[in-house]
Amino acid sequence: MWHDPFDLILSHIASDPMPLSVVLPAKSESAAIGHTVTAILRFYPQAEVIVVNDGSTDDTVQVATQAGATVISHPYSKGNGAAIKTGARAASGDVIVFMDADGQHDPADIPRLLARLDQGYDMVVGARQKGSQASVGRGVANGFYNRLASYMTGHKVEDLTSGFRVVRADKFREFLYLLPNGFSYPTTSTMAFFRAGYSVAYEPIHAAKRIGKSHIRLLRDGARFLLIIFKIGSLYSPLKLFGPVAVMLVMLGLGWYGYTYTVMNRFTNMSALLLTGGVMVFLMGLISEQITALMYQDKR
Repeated sequence: MWHDPFDLILSHIASDPMPLSVVLPAKSESAAIGHTVTAILRFYPQAEVIVVNDGSTDDTVQVATQAGATVISHPYSKGNGAAIKTGARAASGDVIVFMDADGQHDPADIPRLLARLDQGYDMVVGARQKGSQASVGRGVANGFYNRLASYMTGHKVEDLTSGFRVVRADKFREFLYLLPNGFSYPTTSTMAFFRAGYSVAYEPIHAAKRIGKSHIRLLRDGARFLLIIFKIGSLYSPLKLFGPVAVMLVMLGLGWYGYTYTVMNRFTNMSALLLTGGVMVFLMGLISEQITALMYQDKR
């Protein structure tokens, strides 16, 4: 017998026993926040929808409240990650859905992410497909982050920076102290889940063009995202980052020594510097590995 796909979604919603909270960080998103909250409550009328107002200068608070959301306001703008942490602490549901409040994420995709979570995963990330990136430059950058994270974790990372994700609340709260206050909370939380041995899945989504003006600045946040590359390495497996650099320095040192010994019959200061640098970088990697292990020890 044929079943309407929307009826199947409603059936899943009705039978889902998990208390659900939806957290939306918002900074001056009055143009989109009302529609987003209304759409969420249409699919999940019993859900707890929390809008974290991060220092908005427009009518975000009023629009979100009128749409049926619970609004928590920061006295000043602290950053997207800080808003996520505030929402995660306030959420009462066993499962938390994180979404952008700017209209990019479709609440109709929530049931698909929850269905994957029901399969035994601890985090399900909405992986943006081709054509969903805000710009060509950001698409290239995100592709690079994905490949780097895949190398670091040994797992295929389809979308490292997506802010649309469903998590088990108790596991997500374990890593709140790791999350930055800025824009890289998706990167940090994904890597933390992998490091802790939790199960992460990806569900394809299409992200629409945002409503309103983006708060990301190319030069300012481009430098921050560059630092994310190094943070990924030190957060997950430092030796995978420091090891290749150490080996490269040692090989350069040995190569330069071989050249100078053959040509000048001497051991130069440059060879000593490269070899010493390689050893020091390797030892820094070992120390970082121990620190990282302590960060992820089970405190329960």
